[in-house]
Amino acid sequence: MTVIQKKPDNPIAHLSAADIEIIGKELDAIRNRVLAERGEADARYIRTVIKTQRTLEVGSRAVLLFSLFPPAWVVGTLGLSIAKILENMEIGHNILHGQYDFMRDPKIHSTTWEWDHVSPADQWKHSHNELHHRYTNVLGKDNDLGYGIMRVDEDQRWHPMHLGQPLWNFVNACFFEYGIAAYDLELGRNLQKGRHRDPAFRARVRAVGRKIRRQVLKDYVIHPLLSGPSFLTTLAATFTANLIRNLWSHSVIMCGHFPQGVETFEKTSIEGETRGEWYLRQMLGSANISGSRLLHIMTGNLSFQIEHHLFPDLPSKRYQEIAPQVRALFDRYGLKYTTGPLPKQVASAWWKVIRLSLPNRRSTQSADGVPARSLAPTGV
Repeated sequence: MTVIQKKPDNPIAHLSAADIEIIGKELDAIRNRVLAERGEADARYIRTVIKTQRTLEVGSRAVLLFSLFPPAWVVGTLGLSIAKILENMEIGHNILHGQYDFMRDPKIHSTTWEWDHVSPADQWKHSHNELHHRYTNVLGKDNDLGYGIMRVDEDQRWHPMHLGQPLWNFVNACFFEYGIAAYDLELGRNLQKGRHRDPAFRARVRAVGRKIRRQVLKDYVIHPLLSGPSFLTTLAATFTANLIRNLWSHSVIMCGHFPQGVETFEKTSIEGETRGEWYLRQMLGSANISGSRLLHIMTGNLSFQIEHHLFPDLPSKRYQEIAPQVRALFDRYGLKYTTGPLPKQVASAWWKVIRLSLPNRRSTQSADGVPARSLAPTGV
C-alpha cells in the first residue's frame, strides 16, 4: 500500500507495517467488545428515538394545519425540521447501515426500512455502504468525495469550470436529498456513457421517480390540502423544513470528510490493502465534530465520523463511548485526531471548497491530471 512509503509529507512515515497491523488488531478488539455487549439497552434507545421522532412529526404536522397563524407556523416548521433531521440522521442512516439488525425486528431492519428521503433505501445502501465506506476518500473511487462535481485535492487538474464549485456546492446543500438521489444513480456518468437506454439503469431511475412522487405527494399535496385555508403557509413550512434538513445533513457530511487535516488517497494506495491499512485509511480520511450530547444525536452521531468509519455497523450511540479509546490509540501512535466545534469544521470545509475552486499557485500536476505525487494520502 502506497500509504506506508517513507515520504517527507507522509503522516504515517513513522509507522512500520507491523505497527499498522497492531493498530488493526487493537481496533478489532474494540469492535468485538461492543458487538458482544449489544443488547436491550441499544434496542430500547433506537425504539425511543423512533417514538420521539414520530410523535414530533405528527404533532408538528397537526400544528401546521393552523399555519396561517405565525406562531403555529414557527413552532410547526421547527418541529418538522427536527423530526426530519432525526429520521434521516439518527434513525434512517444508522438502521440502513445494519446497526440494529441484531434485534431481529422486521420493522427496524436494514432490509425493510424505508426513510423520509427521495433516494430509495436500496440504492442508497449500495452507493453509501458498499462503495463509499469501502473506498473512503479514494480519488476516483469514492463519489462522496466532492459528490462528483467538485475538485477536492490540489493535485487534481484544475479546469475553469471549477470556479463555480462554491455555487454548485451551495445549490447541492439546499437540495441535498435530490443530489444524493442523482449521486446514487451515478446520473452524470451513466448519461455520459450513453446508458440511458440500459434496462437496469432505467429501472433504477423509475424507482427514484416513484419515491420522489411519494415524497412530493405527502409533503406538498396531501398535508397542505388538509390545512384548508392554510394551504400555502403549510406548503411553505414543509419546504422550509426540507431545506433546513438538507442544509444540516450536508453540513454534517462536509464536516466529516472535508475539513483541513483530512487526507485523500490515490487509487494505487489501496492495492493489496490489509485490514490494518483499511482501518488506517478510515482514521486519516475522517474528521469529528465536538459538542453536546444533543448535537451528537442531531448528527446521527456522525459527529463521531472517525468512529463511524471504523465501525459503521456498531450502534451509533456507542461511538461516544469508544471515542476516548480510539483517540488514545491515535495519540499512542502519533496520529492526528481531527476534530473541532461545528462552526470551525463547517468553515474549514467551505474554505477548502473555495480554495480548490481556484488554480494552484504552483502546479504539481502531471500531464494527464493524475496526482504527480505517488504518495497517498495527498494531504489536502
